[in-house]
Amino acid sequence: MTAPLDIIIMAAGRGTRMKSRTPKVLQRLAGRPLLHHVLDQAARLQARRVVVVTGHAAIEVEAACASGAGAGAGFDLQTVRQEPQLGTGHAVQQAVPLLAGDGLVLVLSGDVPLTQADTLAALVAAAGADRMALLTVQLPDPTGYGRIVRGEGGAVQRIVEHKDASDEERAIGEIYSGIMAVPARRLGGWLERLANDNAQGEYYLTDIVAMAVADGVPVAAHCIGDALQVAGVNSPAQLAELERAHQLRQAARLMEQGVRLADPARFDLRQDVRSGAPGQLDCGQDVEIDVGCIFSGRVHIGEGARIGACCHIANARIGAGAVIHPYTHIDGEAVGVEVGEGALVGPFARLRPGAQLGREVHIGNFVEVKNSTLADGAKANHLAYLGDATVGERVNYGAGSITANYDGAHKHRTVIEADVHVGSNCVLVAPLTLGAGGTVGGGSTVTKSTPPGVLTVARGKQVSLAGWQRPAKQPKG
Repeated sequence: MTAPLDIIIMAAGRGTRMKSRTPKVLQRLAGRPLLHHVLDQAARLQARRVVVVTGHAAIEVEAACASGAGAGAGFDLQTVRQEPQLGTGHAVQQAVPLLAGDGLVLVLSGDVPLTQADTLAALVAAAGADRMALLTVQLPDPTGYGRIVRGEGGAVQRIVEHKDASDEERAIGEIYSGIMAVPARRLGGWLERLANDNAQGEYYLTDIVAMAVADGVPVAAHCIGDALQVAGVNSPAQLAELERAHQLRQAARLMEQGVRLADPARFDLRQDVRSGAPGQLDCGQDVEIDVGCIFSGRVHIGEGARIGACCHIANARIGAGAVIHPYTHIDGEAVGVEVGEGALVGPFARLRPGAQLGREVHIGNFVEVKNSTLADGAKANHLAYLGDATVGERVNYGAGSITANYDGAHKHRTVIEADVHVGSNCVLVAPLTLGAGGTVGGGSTVTKSTPPGVLTVARGKQVSLAGWQRPAKQPKG
């Protein structure tokens, strides 16, 4: 293929059946707008230019185009508005003036997110420089789709829309996916000849197929057996079906690599909506993942690690042999989270951006860690908070203890040196350093740094009053 590739993405529709204020092409699949999945394929195909045809909620869709393409997409991104929306042929008419006449034009739909780049590359190859190529698929129930009408020898003659098809034509199982490749120098002339004398009163892009045949231009049909690649989204139910089918395929790829999924139907890998990082899960050997887990952004899980049920892990590295107990929430955002080899985390723990756990660190139930480093063997097993802290080796951090790291204007750091024991229900008011080997008595509020090896107790003196009587309720009237 020597002709440059230009892509038109049709994204003007309202999507009334979605019953949503969000435009259809911005509904999310695996955490990402449908349109972003399509833009990904344009980047993989090394397109020269992409023209997105917008209409309904154009400003919102155009903003999403810019964020979805990104600086590294490698193509020139343009948008054009279709107002009013008069059919697929009319939509492409709006885009053609923005395209050069020397390329091949690939027409995609913004609500068909799972077409694979290798499938599209094969379609482009089938078109070459001077043919039209259609992506088709055989469906057991083709209701609602345009049918591929073939003539003698199986040559494609035309596409007939379902509403305009005869009973004989509706019996055809091969359907047009909505994706075609057309030589740019031919496209404009065919579009000028479109008419809207059909059941819907619209200008059908599919009518150019018969024009190509009449003009002696060969029309190839690249037929695939994978209907998921051409499935569109028109309703919440279809979106849910496509989400689950997509997630099952991601789960299948992981299991082929040796990952043990307790139930592939209860697994999700999504984009991180804040960083924009597509879901990417890299696993070592003998990783086990229980049911209901959600992964987003970029996650690495080391060899032999186990992830308990209903965990949410985003932008993190989990070391070999680590155990993440059920209902743990790990979210590294743009900074990341590191969990060391053999560490135990959870259940019901929360690791926030900047949490770095060394080897065999224990983080127990209802413990939160943010922007803190815990060296090998440190433990915070119950109901505790560590924020902006540096924790040394083998530290034992008591239940109910917290670092008071924020003074209302600035964050301050707490340093807990190796082998310190912090009792239960302590408040460590940063900035301060607890010297190595020291002990902080339970219930202490520590506001000053302590030397190594000492016992620090900072609490009110206990007083017991003999003969004191507890107040009693007075009997009713």
